[in-house]
Amino acid sequence: MRELLDYLSLSGLKEVQLPPRGTGIGSDEEPAGAPADNSAAEKELQRIARRIARCRRCPLHESRTRTVPGKGPARPEIVFVGEGPGAEEDRAGEPFVGAAGHLLTRMIEAMGFTREEVWIGNVVKCRPPGNRTPYPEEMEACLPFLREQIGVLKPRVIICLGSTAAKGLLGVSRGITQIRGRWHEFAGIPVMPTFHPAYLLRKPDQKRTVWQDLLAVLDFLGRKPPRSRRPKQKSD
Repeated sequence: MRELLDYLSLSGLKEVQLPPRGTGIGSDEEPAGAPADNSAAEKELQRIARRIARCRRCPLHESRTRTVPGKGPARPEIVFVGEGPGAEEDRAGEPFVGAAGHLLTRMIEAMGFTREEVWIGNVVKCRPPGNRTPYPEEMEACLPFLREQIGVLKPRVIICLGSTAAKGLLGVSRGITQIRGRWHEFAGIPVMPTFHPAYLLRKPDQKRTVWQDLLAVLDFLGRKPPRSRRPKQKSD
C-alpha cells in the first residue's frame, strides 16, 4: 500500500496537449463491419481467440505452452497493448500476470478503473523464447489478430506500453522516450504511448512520467483520478 501511495502522490506534472476535437481522432464513428452489440462482439472475440490458438504463422508456435489472445470486456473504454507474453503468461494463457502485471493493475486502479473494465493484450500472442523482443516478422505475422480485435473492441483510447507495442501498432521507428506523452492515432482511435511496467520495475523514478501520460488519457476521457489518489497539495 505504501508503494502505491508513493506512486500516486505525484506533483509538478507537465501539461500534455490533448488531441484536437473534430480532427477524426477519437471519432464516435464505428469501424466498418464492427459488431453492433456486446454479445456479438464477445462471440467475435472468441472466434479470433480460437484462430489464434490454431495459428502457425511464425515459429513462435513451436515453443509456446498456451496462446495469450488478450483479456477484458468486449466494449472497454481503454485498451492496453504490451509487447508479448512472458513465462508466467505463457503458463496462464492470460496477459500481464507477473510482476509487471501487478504494477499495471495498480496503474489501472490509480486511474479509477479495475482490470475487469479494461482490455489488455499484446502485439504477439505467443511467448518469444527467453522473453526476448519479438522479431519484426513475428510481429507482422501476429498484428492482423490485434488489428481485428481492436476493430471489434472499439475502445475510446489505446495505451501502448513500451517501444515494441508502439512500433508494432503505430509503425513508428522512434523509441518510446521520443514518442511517449504525445497523442498518435490508429484507425481513428487516439493512442497514448508510455513506458512498459517492466521498465518501471527497473526504473521506478519514471513512474511520475507514466502517471503524467495516464492523466492525459483521463483528461481526454473527461475523467479525474479518484480523490484519494490525486496528488496531495502542499500546505503553506
